[in-house]
Amino acid sequence: MGLKIEPLTHVFGAEVTGADLGKPLDPPTVDAISRALAEHLVLVFPGQPMDDTQQIAFSEIFGPLETTRGANPAKGTVFARQSNIDIETGTTIATDDRRMHYQKANMLWHSDSSFKAIPSRCSVLTAREIPAEGGATEFGSTRAAYESLDAERRAELDTLIVEHDLVYSRRLVGFEFTEEEAATMPASRHRLVQTCPMTGRKAVLIGAHAKEIVGWPAEKSRALLDDLLARATSSANTYRHEWRTGDAVVWDNRSAVHRATPYDGTKYRRLMQRTTISLGSVQP
Repeated sequence: MGLKIEPLTHVFGAEVTGADLGKPLDPPTVDAISRALAEHLVLVFPGQPMDDTQQIAFSEIFGPLETTRGANPAKGTVFARQSNIDIETGTTIATDDRRMHYQKANMLWHSDSSFKAIPSRCSVLTAREIPAEGGATEFGSTRAAYESLDAERRAELDTLIVEHDLVYSRRLVGFEFTEEEAATMPASRHRLVQTCPMTGRKAVLIGAHAKEIVGWPAEKSRALLDDLLARATSSANTYRHEWRTGDAVVWDNRSAVHRATPYDGTKYRRLMQRTTISLGSVQP
């Protein structure tokens, strides 16, 4: 059975069936999935339960994996654990715990790892244990945001550089790194406009980590970044994924933003495992 790709919206996103992600994939299937990701930006693979080893193997078809930084409960590994379950004890983490405070920023629209010197190509998120209600993930197309602009505005954006900063974005939800932590996470600069090498279509690299346009006054910079994010996350340009146990979702961090939505962590357990794939080289 070959891959079946069904669009989820008229703008972006697709559901993909016909491949077992827990087993090695042949080169034609890998190529088809990569091309589908470039075209649709978000791929949903329903009913694909994976353990950590299988998820790593699948994620590596897209490129080298990053090591997680920050205050994530799984920092220092290739996993960014999105969970209220303590790794050591298996019990739920209190809502006022620093680890949960850190994860509140996941509810801001963002692009994974845009604050790193080498940004991310894409992320893979698998649903291991999900709450009975809440906890959906929403996606917005930054490609649609760019393509909504007129030619003159696009030309202006093509020249701009944005500074991305994890310390800045975490402060938006009141989280503070220690001085020692912050010193290990300097801000990074990237081109605002990103071009997909497979399709040639352009998108903007924005979201909560995007602190400022380099060389612009603060008010003008914030106005542009906020306008682009509003375009990307308008109702016409978003997709909301309601998780089912065993789902795997892959998204392009250069052309889409995403955010978590709330769930009752005092009532339900939740375990999502994310792997993030690096572009592999610093942008020019």
